[in-house]
Amino acid sequence: MTRWTRSGWWRLWKTCSAQESGSSARALVRVAHAHDGLLVLNDRPDIAVAAGADGAHLGQDDLPIRFARELLGPDRVLGASASYLPELSIAIDEGADYLGFGAVFPTATKSDAEFAGLDLFEAACKQSTVPVVGIGGIDEARAPLVMRRGAAGVAVVSALFRAPSPVAAARSLLAATAEPGRAFVVPQK
Repeated sequence: MTRWTRSGWWRLWKTCSAQESGSSARALVRVAHAHDGLLVLNDRPDIAVAAGADGAHLGQDDLPIRFARELLGPDRVLGASASYLPELSIAIDEGADYLGFGAVFPTATKSDAEFAGLDLFEAACKQSTVPVVGIGGIDEARAPLVMRRGAAGVAVVSALFRAPSPVAAARSLLAATAEPGRAFVVPQK
């Protein structure tokens, strides 16, 4: 991953071949596991399994959740994106372990993201039986607002990849989302 620029990494992952994605994912799994972390791949449960990743996250236009659950098995994490309340129970019933809900705020990262807002996000957190992660337009200043509405965590892209120092931005986001006694734990099956 070190040969890619921060701005180019995301585009490369979205546009490279399955073979390149698999090789990159395998390298990232080694790094994540060496630091007691998890790696959840976006969009590609097949590559997640092949690379030994800890799970996958699927959007509305990706492989159906039930098929991804079959590929991943019961021990890998499966996340699903949602923008509307009726999508929650469908994703959960099909096997999602957590939900990414949003866009909580307007975002430039994904031009077709549907804006949900904080009130709908809070309703999703209350309705869901699995952890809900806020997605979309979240930065260090907005992260605490999302957490106070019931989020299990936040997902960010621009807040890290457009920051002058991604390491400093990550530390700030961790501090902004930290709450004593609270941890994002995916239920074990």
